[in-house]
Amino acid sequence: MKRIRFTYLIALTMSASILFSAAACSAKTIQADGITDTQASSSQNLSSNNEISNYNDSEHAIEAKGQTADYSDVTVIKTGSSSAGDEADFYGDNSAIFATDKATLTLKNVTVNTDGKHANAVFSYGEGTTVNISDSKITTSGDCSGGLMTTGGGTMNASNLTISTTGNSSAAIRSDRGGGTVNVDGGTYKTSGHGSPAIYSTADITVSNATLESTSSEGIVVEGKNSVTLNNVSLTADHNAHNSDKTDNFNAVMIYQSMSGDASVGIAEFTMSGGSLTNKKGDVFFVNNTTATITIENASIVNQDSNGVFLRAAASGWGSEGSNGGKVNLYLKKQAQSGDIVVDSVSVLNMYMSSSSTYTGAINADNKGQVYVEIESGSKWVLTGDSYVTSLTCDADAIDLNGYKLYVNGVEYKSGTSSKGTAIEIKTESSDTEGQPDGMPGEPPSGEKPQGDPPSGGPGGNGEQPPAKPEN
Repeated sequence: MKRIRFTYLIALTMSASILFSAAACSAKTIQADGITDTQASSSQNLSSNNEISNYNDSEHAIEAKGQTADYSDVTVIKTGSSSAGDEADFYGDNSAIFATDKATLTLKNVTVNTDGKHANAVFSYGEGTTVNISDSKITTSGDCSGGLMTTGGGTMNASNLTISTTGNSSAAIRSDRGGGTVNVDGGTYKTSGHGSPAIYSTADITVSNATLESTSSEGIVVEGKNSVTLNNVSLTADHNAHNSDKTDNFNAVMIYQSMSGDASVGIAEFTMSGGSLTNKKGDVFFVNNTTATITIENASIVNQDSNGVFLRAAASGWGSEGSNGGKVNLYLKKQAQSGDIVVDSVSVLNMYMSSSSTYTGAINADNKGQVYVEIESGSKWVLTGDSYVTSLTCDADAIDLNGYKLYVNGVEYKSGTSSKGTAIEIKTESSDTEGQPDGMPGEPPSGEKPQGDPPSGGPGGNGEQPPAKPEN
């Protein structure tokens, strides 16, 4: 049993602000120095200023294991680090607040501060485990220390939080192997470290009515068969430094497959409804070594980098050369969008415009990739450069050439004509699907934590270190 050092409230009144159910008190298994389990439970592990603290490596300040527990109006302080990166990033070692084994942990008006390496603030691990946190403030300063962390099929429900992370590889809203479900409503989430997006998803993550900001990283990263949904969210991304040598691109939203074993192969999804996205450097979207569905509806998307593009589907350093491009189904609904789209020779794009959308830009100007464009009646494409598509479906008045040329399967398109084409079949496999390590998400890691040292090089043990992933 891990020994956790706490400071204690000598006397508690009936109005103590931390609340436990009777079941939670009887079920607690934590042990404090010199105090029995029962005594620790009845003392509620509080100091005179409602502080719960832990200063030891690989331990927790609060742990809920297979129980129901409620905490409110407390400050949680966690120092100490984890030397076993995978234990921390996959299974919650050294996190300040940890829930597992189908526990239900409710946190309200708490303040959490961590300053160790691999010291995630609030961690939900395992199917059936749920953490509910509201009206709280989280600050982490060490590398590989996320704000909210969900793995192994856990659930995280958060509302009205203020999260700030300053370490590298420390996303504000973060998941890792085994994923889970994350729901966030309201609040502010800001990161300033390299490789620290506001959201890193190997789960299904939905954020509504919130403000997200990254100042040295992608704003959003989705890996593999996982999703991010933004509803009425303000996102600002300033990706000005790289955390990996796998890519030279800067971007606000990156969708990829690292093949590290942390995310299943399949279709990634990014959905944005309402709200705004401001990109300060590079491209808005970058898709590589995976298949992605991107849906944008009635959102304001502005790229402040005049050299950047709206969407780049292209190979990068992940996967096998020749088969590691981006395969994208792009849906624009009620959307006015500008910016070029780049599709390289190993990439594919199907673009669908509907509900009076307008797109202003050039598509596939280098004539390398496969592209299908479908423009519903009432929507319009205005060219800003010569463009090349493989197939096209549109009414006669759907395209404004604007003085440029459009080629459809090598034949120049004539202004004022309709066209009927066929979408390009997109296979969901990304490269390097063979030889994946055990424990692929889709199923959470099973059984007890693995024995022995974690694999070297990265979470999957293959030496690849994806951006915004914890560094071992």
